[in-house]
Amino acid sequence: MLGSIQNEMFDLGADLATPGEDFTPSEMTLRITAAQVSRLEREIDEMNAELEPLRSFILPGGGAGAAHLHLARSIVRRAERSAVAAASAASFNPEALAYINRLSDHLFVLARLVAKAEGGDVLWKPGATREA
Repeated sequence: MLGSIQNEMFDLGADLATPGEDFTPSEMTLRITAAQVSRLEREIDEMNAELEPLRSFILPGGGAGAAHLHLARSIVRRAERSAVAAASAASFNPEALAYINRLSDHLFVLARLVAKAEGGDVLWKPGATREA
């Protein structure tokens, strides 16, 4: 999954670097497609099927693998905010914007799956460090 995503990140960069009105992929213009977004959604569903439902917020930590994925997720979320802001001034491929949104969710679920193998999610404990 990550190998495909890494390759698609270059496609995504090329797509966002070429705003316009026609978002049809061609040999000369890379565009993110609905099929790529659908694949991310399918992978999210498959990974979620292996996880317990969320009962608390997740802290971005745990083992090294999960922590790295949480960091990547936060970077993608920041990129999404920048892309959405830029889309107010230029016309971007809606599938590229959808891909960025789904990618951050994908990385969150993958971080949870990796955390499961590394000992479990780190759960938020509201007020746990307040002094009585």
